[in-house]
Amino acid sequence: MKALILAAGLGTRLKPWTLSHPKALALVGGKPLLRLTIEYLQAAGIYDVIVNVHHFSDQVIWALEKNKGWGSRFEISDESDLLMDTGGAIMKAAGYGYFKNSQDFLIVNADVLTDLSLQELISIHKSSGQLATLAVSERSSSRRLLFDQPTGLLAGWENMTTGERKITRQVNSMQPMAFSGIHCLQTSIIEHLAKVTEFDTRAPFSVIDGYLLLSKTCPIGYFDHTGARFMDTGTPERLAAAAAVFAS
Repeated sequence: MKALILAAGLGTRLKPWTLSHPKALALVGGKPLLRLTIEYLQAAGIYDVIVNVHHFSDQVIWALEKNKGWGSRFEISDESDLLMDTGGAIMKAAGYGYFKNSQDFLIVNADVLTDLSLQELISIHKSSGQLATLAVSERSSSRRLLFDQPTGLLAGWENMTTGERKITRQVNSMQPMAFSGIHCLQTSIIEHLAKVTEFDTRAPFSVIDGYLLLSKTCPIGYFDHTGARFMDTGTPERLAAAAAVFAS
C-alpha cells in the first residue's frame, strides 16, 4: 500500500504561520504535522509516500530530505507552478507513475489528525470491491456527503450554509456524513477520472466533484469512524488544541 499525502495547501486559515511557512510544517507538540502524518501511516505499516507540494514547497522538500522522510520512502509531486486541488493532485501524482504497481492506495490530508484505524478502513475497502472508500463520521460540518442508507453508496452532497445540494442518484433515504479527508481508492479510479468529460482532469479540480460524477455509475462507499478522535488543525486555535490531544 502506498499513500498520497496532501501537503500543498495555502493554509489561509492558519495565518500568521503560513505567511512564511507551509501548513504541513506547523508544529503539534514539537512535531510537524507532516511528520505526525507519516508516523500515523507507519503505524499502519505504510512506508511509501508521495507528498504534493506548492506553498513554500522548498521548505517541505528540505524537511523531508533533512529527516530522511522520518523513516519512510518518499517522492515529491511538485505543484509549485500550479496548485492542482485534491482531484488534480491525484492525477498529477499518477503522472509520475507512482501508483503504477499498486492495486489500491490511500490519500490523507496533512492537516488532519485522527486515530481512526487505517487497517480497518483498508480491510473494508478491499472486501467491498468499492472504487473508493471515504472516511466519514457523524459530526457538525458545513458540507456533508449523502449516502444511500441501504447500500452505503454515495448519492449526493449538500452545503448546510447555502442550502445547495448535488444529487447524483435518486434513492429513498440518504444518510448525511462529514468527510474526514482520508480515503482508500482502487488505482483504477485514475482511468475512470481520466474519462470524465465534465472537466479537464489535467487541470485543478476537487476530488469530491470527481466522486460525485463517478457515483452515478460506480460504487463509492464510506467507512464510518464516529467515536474515533479526529481534529482538523486548519486554524491556530485547533492547532493549539491538537497538542493536548495528539502530542506524545
